[in-house]
Amino acid sequence: MKKTYLLNFLFLIFFSLFNSQNIRFVSEKTGLPLSKVVVFGKDGNILATSDIDGKIDKSAIKQDQEDFQLIYDNFPLAKLSFNEINKDIVKLNDKVKDIEAVVIKNNKPAKYIFLKGNFNAYVTVNGKLNCYIDGIATYVFDNKTKKLKSKNIEQYRLFTLQNPTEDHKQTSLFDYNAFLNLPELKNAGNIEDFKIGKANIKEIKGTSKDEIEISGSALQEKELALFGYRLYDISAVIDHSYEKASQKTLRDFLESAEIGYIKLKHKSEPEYNQLISYRNFYVTEIDFSNENDVEGKVRLNKNYSNYSTNYWQESSFPNMQSVFSSFFKEDLKEKENKK
Repeated sequence: MKKTYLLNFLFLIFFSLFNSQNIRFVSEKTGLPLSKVVVFGKDGNILATSDIDGKIDKSAIKQDQEDFQLIYDNFPLAKLSFNEINKDIVKLNDKVKDIEAVVIKNNKPAKYIFLKGNFNAYVTVNGKLNCYIDGIATYVFDNKTKKLKSKNIEQYRLFTLQNPTEDHKQTSLFDYNAFLNLPELKNAGNIEDFKIGKANIKEIKGTSKDEIEISGSALQEKELALFGYRLYDISAVIDHSYEKASQKTLRDFLESAEIGYIKLKHKSEPEYNQLISYRNFYVTEIDFSNENDVEGKVRLNKNYSNYSTNYWQESSFPNMQSVFSSFFKEDLKEKENKK
């Protein structure tokens, strides 16, 4: 009996210590977890992004980085001191904007289904912004198989923060705009396909939407040597959101967030650099057509911006550029518009 009590006591201590390593963001109204809360430090570095359970690692929060700015749904949510954020549970008022309804333009049976919406993508190196893009895009899917046929950008603007280095041995100073792309959405209409592979799947039902998180990793135990560079600790997290209590088909699709992690260095560098790419897409319109061509699509050239309207001024647009510019001011340079 004493042995049983001892084991239970040790288990409770272990469980308590394990849980204390995380900070969990929840809605102060519903108590439900808030995923994709982005935590910025005072210098504009991204310190953490909450997972589908609303959790971040406590070790990412350092007192010398207060005040911490929290961004949710691409809008400033709160500024917290170290004492306010350094808790097991942090309650947040998540009603920062009204949820925009997705417009169904044509409900007739057709060969293709079009998902049009807003996107943004950005890359950080050791937490600091390296480059940023946003715009309007349309995904085309086969309406029968739900397979992705094409990704089409219609307008975009691109920003960089620093001049890239010509020294191939200083990987922290590279321009990583090659990572600036749309989310894949490969199996957004066939979510069951993810369950066939080795990916980790989590699902959570919220008050306004259902979320599915798919995660996987590689090179966790051993680095990969390639052309004088070293790659290590690669992982990815995909978060798809659908209408609440829906069948999770393309008609129910609301948004996607992809985060990719990779550690990189030149063989001559003593330490790895942490690269993180963020890719987000938010559906605004769903349309059906027997033609799969997208009118007004443009070729993505990462030396320029290409837009004909000030789309980012719409109140519902996910304008993370305004968040980054609040930290980096005029240092965040837009590429010339070639429209």
